[in-house]
Amino acid sequence: MTEASLVVRGACPHDCPDTCALLTTVENGRAVRVQGNPAHRHTDGVLCTKVSRYAERTHHPDRLLQPLRRTGPKGSGRFEPVGWDEALDDIAARLKTIAARDPQAILPYSYAGTMGLVQGEGMAARFFHRLGASFLDRTICASAGSEGLTQTLGGKVGMKVEHFAEARLILIWGSNSIASNLHFWKLAQQAKRDGARLVCIDPRRSETAEKCHEHLAIRPGTDAALALALMHELIVHDWLDHDYIARHTLGWEGLRERALQWPPARAAEVCGIPERQIAELARAYGTTKPAAIRLNYGMQRVRGGGNAARAVACLPALVGAWRHRAGGLLLSSSGLFPVRRAELQRPDLLAGLAPRTINMSTIGDDLLRESSPAFGPKVEALIVYNSNPVAVAPDSAQVVKGFARDDLFTVVLEHFQTDTADFADYVLPATTQHEHWDIHTSYGHTDVLLNRPAIAPQGQARPNTEVFRALAARLGFDDPCFADDDLTLCRTAFGDQVDFQRLLDVGWATLPVPEAPYAEGGFPTPSGRCEFHSARLAAQGLDPLPDHIPNAEPGGTHPDYPLAMISPPARNFLNSSFVNVASLRGIEGQPRLEIHADDAAPRGIASGQMVRVFNQRGEYRCVAEVSERARPGVVNGLGIWWRKLGPFGTNVNEVTSQRLTDMGRGPTFYDCHVQVAPLEASA
Repeated sequence: MTEASLVVRGACPHDCPDTCALLTTVENGRAVRVQGNPAHRHTDGVLCTKVSRYAERTHHPDRLLQPLRRTGPKGSGRFEPVGWDEALDDIAARLKTIAARDPQAILPYSYAGTMGLVQGEGMAARFFHRLGASFLDRTICASAGSEGLTQTLGGKVGMKVEHFAEARLILIWGSNSIASNLHFWKLAQQAKRDGARLVCIDPRRSETAEKCHEHLAIRPGTDAALALALMHELIVHDWLDHDYIARHTLGWEGLRERALQWPPARAAEVCGIPERQIAELARAYGTTKPAAIRLNYGMQRVRGGGNAARAVACLPALVGAWRHRAGGLLLSSSGLFPVRRAELQRPDLLAGLAPRTINMSTIGDDLLRESSPAFGPKVEALIVYNSNPVAVAPDSAQVVKGFARDDLFTVVLEHFQTDTADFADYVLPATTQHEHWDIHTSYGHTDVLLNRPAIAPQGQARPNTEVFRALAARLGFDDPCFADDDLTLCRTAFGDQVDFQRLLDVGWATLPVPEAPYAEGGFPTPSGRCEFHSARLAAQGLDPLPDHIPNAEPGGTHPDYPLAMISPPARNFLNSSFVNVASLRGIEGQPRLEIHADDAAPRGIASGQMVRVFNQRGEYRCVAEVSERARPGVVNGLGIWWRKLGPFGTNVNEVTSQRLTDMGRGPTFYDCHVQVAPLEASA
């Protein structure tokens, strides 16, 4: 280390359950190395390939370093430099004019470009609340599964991740943990070395599935059928914890009746796997203690995703797995964090206003809607931060049409000239995690992490918070909360619920969560029990018991589009982040479609061949990879590439739909059917 170097503690900002503690080495004002903090037990000095290249992203030659104003047609990517004051003055004036007619015509659009509470929805939420803008329903990743978990367990809660190392059976359900939950995988490997059995349930034979003892390659959208069949076997063979069911669950008789309608033979036909696999998994789950389920969000991106999450979340209570600290289930731990969202985001600034809500997953259609009594005012202004909707939102042909509207005023806060930034009227350069304060929860463990700025903002980049403070001032919002600096916002996020001095001194603080939180019930549901029967769902006119809801677009049933398609993330990308990092894109090569030999051969498709993937919504082109990773009848379109960095300027979301899930209003990315043809044959 040179005399001018230092190491700064931080936190990973990205959308992964692990929320790692970072150490950034800085030399002469430049971040030169990013590594995992070995003192943080959940990070243990190890980072994924993506975040280990974070310094490359921060100092990328294409980094946006000054505000830009559009000079060419929308989508052309033609801009000119503009000063901050001139840009902010014009943006504020445009927003003020629109707000005078109806502030609901202004829409924020953001998601998990950073998971930070401050640079995410801290100052931004205050600004949009004070403005009276439309609410954004932030559904694009996890809302169906989150709702299913909440209706069953009472919130996004579960077992502590570190105790998976002690489990004797681990079901990895809908997760490619090696790629997207690396530190959990280390715990699973530890359990495996100690004799535990690992079972992966996933339509794709992922890197994780390859390394488990068994892989159940079910069809997309059939998870609830499998869970109900497991329940059937638990009942028939009496592998049940009757005491736990009687004392700590609600609605057992109704669930029992439903599960008995799902013998393994029926589920095997629906799921497309051998009946024997279901029966053997049920026996293992019913007779092995402790048994733990690591559920992830891939399985809920289908029409019946919420019901599927509900069905799986019922399983641990049936066998009393919650009695053990190494038993139960973990989908998300985020509900355990005592975030003071009202103090941070200040919904009181609405002052009695009740703006409409627009779902981010239907942004393609909603940007094209005219004013109406049912919809409200036409969207006239869009402020995008921490997201790249032109690349990541479903049915992207419609999204592009919406963003291309000449009468839509669009401002994008970004690090790079993304697909979305190409359609902006103004692009404002944002700071990266290396350049600002933030505070983070996790949805994979129970530590709060603080991020310190390691270097000064590059060029003219500014934190999101500073941009929204400046706009608030220009709009005459003189509420004292708009003067809070970023460190104050970090302190506000948890108040005295977390030792902030420890965060400053060490970088993280661990929440006091019981070792086996639901060993004696006490679920955060209205009844305090695991609710197999949800009165809240019944009150909405929905089925109060979990059930299998078939995909809206099941593969094999449409004569023109017979293949089911899922679009899991490429291993070296995280949604659309990192796609423009040369070293990572070099590893990925080109957009790929994994297709089984049984589907490739009759179509005349060979590995390395450019193919056309299409349906009634659109088409995209990519390279075929004939692979055992795909099961027959299902293709895997690995995403999410920037459109402009893929062949022919499209990506996998050209064929996904804006249809929503059964609960939680989430997108149905993996409920999609397509046809695939060699590009030459379809020219």
